[in-house]
Amino acid sequence: MVGKFGVSEGDLDRRLRLAESGALERGAMLRAGVIGGLVGAVVIWIYEALVWVGAQHLMPLAGIPRNATGLVFGKDVQASLGIWAYIVGTGIHFFFAIAWGVLFAAIWPYFRRRGYEATLVALFYAVFAWIVMHAAIMIASDNHPDYFDPALIIGGFMSHIFFTVPLALTVKRMMEERHYR
Repeated sequence: MVGKFGVSEGDLDRRLRLAESGALERGAMLRAGVIGGLVGAVVIWIYEALVWVGAQHLMPLAGIPRNATGLVFGKDVQASLGIWAYIVGTGIHFFFAIAWGVLFAAIWPYFRRRGYEATLVALFYAVFAWIVMHAAIMIASDNHPDYFDPALIIGGFMSHIFFTVPLALTVKRMMEERHYR
């Protein structure tokens, strides 16, 4: 039977049980994190195309997708994979972007309840993400740039800010739309 809100009683009961269990909130959090991570992943690639390729001439435009392959597995593996380095690098890039997005969505309610702005949290999150990722790269491979070089550190922080700010604003907007409190 359909109730006055256009929802059957059985469906309404199921939704209420889901809401009570927190499943809807987790689902909204995961969705916001995945979409925020994807938005951030695209924006950081736009930034790298404009700055790393266009302004600084650090690599060719085609080098952006395969860059993650070389960072994770080393330049020898990157070269040996040929065209597959682009596919592997793209997969690595988007996998980690989504993971960082979901993590941000999980911690965002804590900061929102305390009155912090998403952009401010994103600035610190960018630094944290860069340090964690590059420490992991240094552990996983001995074939990486000198991460103690101040120019690499500043450039890395800048690129990650271009990742985390759109990620954070997307998560904030999506979680507010879902009335996730």
